[in-house]
Amino acid sequence: MEIIPFANTGRQTTRLGFGGSGIMGALDRRQSLSMLRAAYDAGVRHFDTAPMYGYGEAESCLGEFLREVRGQVTITTKFGIPPPDSNAVTRLARVVARPVLQTFPGLKQVLRKTVIPIPGTSLSPVPPSEPNPIFTARQARESLEASLATLGTDHIDLWLLHEVTAQDLTARDGNHELLRVMEDAVRDGKIGAFGAGSHRDQIPELVRTQPDFCRVAQFEWSVFDPAIPDTAYPRIHHRALSQHLPLLVAWLQASPATCLRWSTEVGADLANARVLAQLMLKAALVMNPASVILFSSKRPEHILANIDVAEDMTLDQPARRLHALFQRERPPIPA
Repeated sequence: MEIIPFANTGRQTTRLGFGGSGIMGALDRRQSLSMLRAAYDAGVRHFDTAPMYGYGEAESCLGEFLREVRGQVTITTKFGIPPPDSNAVTRLARVVARPVLQTFPGLKQVLRKTVIPIPGTSLSPVPPSEPNPIFTARQARESLEASLATLGTDHIDLWLLHEVTAQDLTARDGNHELLRVMEDAVRDGKIGAFGAGSHRDQIPELVRTQPDFCRVAQFEWSVFDPAIPDTAYPRIHHRALSQHLPLLVAWLQASPATCLRWSTEVGADLANARVLAQLMLKAALVMNPASVILFSSKRPEHILANIDVAEDMTLDQPARRLHALFQRERPPIPA
């Protein structure tokens, strides 16, 4: 697989990175470790995680895996969304939820949108009109030290402010203290680089108003999105295979004339969900040639299939044509 410089860390890594949001979620620890190993054995050398992933257990699972391979991989973790409280109730909820999510994987997105806030816990969302009070120097130090310990490493290659907004950083006078914590962590070798990992709609204002925090940006990109001009900051992208892929497949299959025309123009059978998914992933790679592209998987064969897509140059031009079609005709599917 192609190797590229990893952000501004001074290290190199693979074009494809393994997104760990599903680790210790629908998968138990044994299955999660198996997926991490499968990704590594397939050639993936970048792994992305966060303290809140996998009911708060994803970092420790990745840390267990890293014992054997830390020097050969790059890792990203984040600060800004704390792990859920660990108590008997939440532990029981994990046991109950895991097999349900394995059977109905789409339920995870529904639950994220409909979760009932619990005052005094990490499930209590900050109203969008208010700055998130977690982004302070003190909490940043504590989160970094906790992640280093949980991952079992003395350094993190990339550390991102998780779901941060410009308002979070401009609404308080002490944001220079937070920046100093991050810069000191780079100086001390605890992190290689830092940046912002947020929704794509938040990135432009963050870059405009808080460029010092946006030395790397991680956000969504799929064929629904326009091409991104060259940026002064390195980028990492995820969600290339939009969660709406099944809707897109259904729309194309229900519109035979459009599907045939698109398939002819692209040079691939877009009625085939597997082919469409391959080209959507490839589009993320070819349209963002200097970026790491994250993917997630719960099956080893899907990991291998994604590696094949990354290495298959015959898909480059069909993927570019697919992206051009999306930008020109805008299928009626929510991005």
